[in-house]
Amino acid sequence: MTAKQDAPLLSDLLPWSVPPLRPGRAWVTGPDPAALRRRWNALVAAGDAAERARLLRPSRARTLHTAVGQLPGQATATGSLADAAGRCPEPVRYAHGGHDLRWLLPDHRLLDAARPELWRVADDRQLYVVEWTAPPRGSDPPLLCTAVLPDGRSPSGRGGRIRPLHRRPGGHEPNLAPGLTALLTERLGRPVAAADVLAWAMAAARPGAGGCAVPLPADAGLWERGVALGERLVWLQTRGAHDRGGPAGTRPRMPGGRRPYVRAPLPARGLPADCAYDADEEALLLGAGRIAPVPAGAWAYHADGVRVLEAWCAARSAAAGADEAEPLAALGPDGWLPEWTTELLELVTVVALLAEAEPERAALREEAARAPGIGVAELRAAGVLPVPARARRPASVLDHQEEGPGGQFALL
Repeated sequence: MTAKQDAPLLSDLLPWSVPPLRPGRAWVTGPDPAALRRRWNALVAAGDAAERARLLRPSRARTLHTAVGQLPGQATATGSLADAAGRCPEPVRYAHGGHDLRWLLPDHRLLDAARPELWRVADDRQLYVVEWTAPPRGSDPPLLCTAVLPDGRSPSGRGGRIRPLHRRPGGHEPNLAPGLTALLTERLGRPVAAADVLAWAMAAARPGAGGCAVPLPADAGLWERGVALGERLVWLQTRGAHDRGGPAGTRPRMPGGRRPYVRAPLPARGLPADCAYDADEEALLLGAGRIAPVPAGAWAYHADGVRVLEAWCAARSAAAGADEAEPLAALGPDGWLPEWTTELLELVTVVALLAEAEPERAALREEAARAPGIGVAELRAAGVLPVPARARRPASVLDHQEEGPGGQFALL
């Protein structure tokens, strides 16, 4: 039976998954950490309870009086927000849509659904795969990989499932179907690690109504080619944070002569109204600013039907944060930040290289779908499937105490 007819689902290969984060209010996230600190300061400066509640924007999950514990690994207060004072929680990086690295206030009292189980396993050894719950639009890649905590949402706002590579901190206990790597090692005649399975999925997964199918090849040569391609995709999507798939210790760069540069600087005051692309000049235009060369493939690169570069720029435009229901969201930078230019140049590089790799990924996906493989029937016969229920639940990772509501230590 061919792999296309009998391919297992990603949900069986990486069985533990977490729903998307749900902040519940836009003002607790953004592209500028200094703006988040100003928003927090404005909240705690409001002495009147009604004004503080208006600024918070209460929800069914979070009000000024909601009692919740700390997020794992975050030294934030656990008292009532009605009495909150003092310094802002230190903003942390997170990934929106896989490609946009933004900032988040990691205070559990501010986030409707922060997914603490993800924070417990977050460290510099962790990788996260985001799988859209509905098939992506067009030919967009069905999976994204990040090295920082993702919110699990596409640039269009659609939710997905977040699948960590490891179930415990420190790169311990892979989030794989028990026995999978042992079976692949035996069938392929070479060692197979958890990171190899993730890399293969990044290269070979194909979307479907029931989730991403991941054909597992029986041919070692095809497996090696797919893993090598997947490692490069992971290296690109994590900006070089993943130490396989690119030159060790380096970040993605375009070849000499094709590297994007700032040809006309963005003004320090005021934000661009929008961005545009000049195909003849291969230039990205943001108000008076101009970056080139930007390959057409980079501008056209989509995630879930949305242009990645266009969505990134829109989040840093003059229209961002304009929501009358959330006055704190309007507190943003007065002008373009220098660090945004650095981030944009890197993003242009990443999506340009991903676009160049897309034909190879599409060809390998089709080859893997046609080739004889290790299908569901063989996985069942080997005892790899069905996945035991415990593998779909978070592991117990508490070797330390966590502060619960009001400063009480949680007994978990």
